[in-house]
Amino acid sequence: MPLGHVTRGALAHLAFLQRENDFRHHTYEQETEQFHYLRLGDVEGVARVVRGLVGEGTGTLSPDPLRNAQYLFVAYVTTATRYAIEGGLPQNEAYNISDLYIQQADRCATPEAVSALVPEMMAYFTRRVAEARKAHVASRPVTRCLDEIDLHLHEVFHIGDIAELLGLNPSYLSTLFKRETGCTFTDYVRRRRVEAARNMLLYSDYSCADIAHFLAFSSQSYFNRVFQRETGLSPGAYRARYSLRSLESLRDARADETK
Repeated sequence: MPLGHVTRGALAHLAFLQRENDFRHHTYEQETEQFHYLRLGDVEGVARVVRGLVGEGTGTLSPDPLRNAQYLFVAYVTTATRYAIEGGLPQNEAYNISDLYIQQADRCATPEAVSALVPEMMAYFTRRVAEARKAHVASRPVTRCLDEIDLHLHEVFHIGDIAELLGLNPSYLSTLFKRETGCTFTDYVRRRRVEAARNMLLYSDYSCADIAHFLAFSSQSYFNRVFQRETGLSPGAYRARYSLRSLESLRDARADETK
């Protein structure tokens, strides 16, 4: 016996509406591909797949657009959490990340704001999986090196400074770092600074010049070049496209147009 309102008639009606509106769900392969990359800690792979999926073929769980987006996001982050745990992220951390993102989605005022959380959430989970996987194989010097980088992103420093702190030869530490992380020390520091800059652009009112200075870029123009190379957007364009304030302004403008 079917439960509640899930009847053959209801299913047939939903299928009819989807055909009338030319709606198609994502295929099973499309859905699982992104989570396969997440489990592997492949940030680029996740970003590539998610860009092609967000906003299309996601189904209808509520007639209210905002509530629908929030329900879909909860389903999305729940699945991401399970794959992150399979990828090696500690369970407690994975569930805490999930809770924080769901709380953030609950505070969103527009469906667009909720949708903007999807690539951010997937990227964050994937980066943490990648870091967790590295933590299992990295030597103590490289682990210490990663910690020092995160502690001093706002300062100008070089691998020689950390090597001296650890009592190691800089060339040895540089070789060890690349072998265990897959990238050079300089590339890793640059990516971490861009990651920090992205968060500041989305969740703070600091100007691009202030962010460049805070994260120890030599100049704002250099910060702009590095950020655009890593993300495909200038810092200003990134904030304009993805910040919650920008999405809320877009919502208000659209509301005014309909009056």
